[in-house]
Amino acid sequence: MIPIIAVGVGGFIGSVLRYIISLKMNQIFSQTLIPPGTLLVNVFGSLFLGFIMQLSFRANINPNLRLFLTTGIMGGLTTFSTLSYETITLLTNGYYISSLLNIVLNLILGLSAAFFGMVICNVIF
Repeated sequence: MIPIIAVGVGGFIGSVLRYIISLKMNQIFSQTLIPPGTLLVNVFGSLFLGFIMQLSFRANINPNLRLFLTTGIMGGLTTFSTLSYETITLLTNGYYISSLLNIVLNLILGLSAAFFGMVICNVIF
């Protein structure tokens, strides 16, 4: 039961953070080619997830804490479904370059961030 609570509480926190970050980013950068809020939460979430997962291999992290941080907070923070919807919306509105840029930036920056999160962990620990 504790793992389910850890994931649920973490998911609540991550989802609220995603909402706040996306709202603020989209207000600040309202005239961009791609949705900046989704990109930021996906890249940051990938960086943090890479760090925490690498740390869990190097240190004795409580499994419930790892679930809280990774599946919970980072799972609630990052969003593939919103990325998909926003990309399809860009496509259907004729913003072909923006939709391609949205996919490429989220994928390349997300993968790079996860990798750098792992590297940062290795350097620190």
